[in-house]
Parts: sequence; C-alpha cells; structure tokens
Amino acid sequence: MAIEGPLAAEAFLAARLLFGLVLAFTGLNHFTDVEGMAGYAASKGIPAPAFGVVATGVILVAGGLGIAAGVFPIVAAGALAVFLLVTTPVMHNFWAVPEDQQQSEMTSFLKNVGLLGGALVFLALGGSAWPYAVGIGL
Repeated sequence: MAIEGPLAAEAFLAARLLFGLVLAFTGLNHFTDVEGMAGYAASKGIPAPAFGVVATGVILVAGGLGIAAGVFPIVAAGALAVFLLVTTPVMHNFWAVPEDQQQSEMTSFLKNVGLLGGALVFLALGGSAWPYAVGIGL
C-alpha cells in the first residue's frame, strides 16, 4: 500500500499529527488527575484503578507520539487499538448507566469507536513507508 497522489503525503502527515497528538494529550491528562480518574475507574469496577490510569496514560502518550512521529507505527497503532477495544465498552457502557449519564457515556463510546477505526487504519498502514516519518520500526 503506497501513499500516493497530490498532497497525499501531507494529508497523511496531518492525519498522523491530529490523531497521535490528540491521543498523547489525552494520555497526559491521565497524569494530571490520577486521583480523579482513578475514582471514575473504580466506579466502573476496575481493579487497581490508580495503576490502570497511569498504565493507560503511558499507552496513550507513547502510542500517540509513535503515530505522530512514525516511530514503531505497528506497535503504536496496535497498542492504541487494543487500549480502545478493551476500555471503550468497559469505561463508557452507556447502556448500563443511569439515564442522566447515558448521553455523555454514549458520546464518549462513539468517539472511542471512531478513534479505534483510525488506529486500525494506521495499523493496516504500519508496514508501509510513511512519508515525513522518523522511520524507526517501519
């Protein structure tokens, strides 16, 4: 699979930066409010919630930066895809929350499903040469 066509390389770079940096920023938020996020995770029945918050923060930051920079893209996209596949139905189970929380949880659920789709696209393209990438692990 090649990334060809007018401005295709630039569009792919923009997509990588938008996708990767948003997820990396989200991961940074895990470190700025461990206690608050751990409380939310505990309310969802997550064991060792503080550890989970920190661990998923690492996945988001490393995976996001990996996609943005083009460093080990298969590992980065795969880690993000697994994170989103596992955490989305557990943390945003809109079907099992009180009615006043359903809209917010459904919005987060659907956002994560869209991000999962993006992670899968980057995973599928992980073995191809990425333009404007650092190129480690490609």
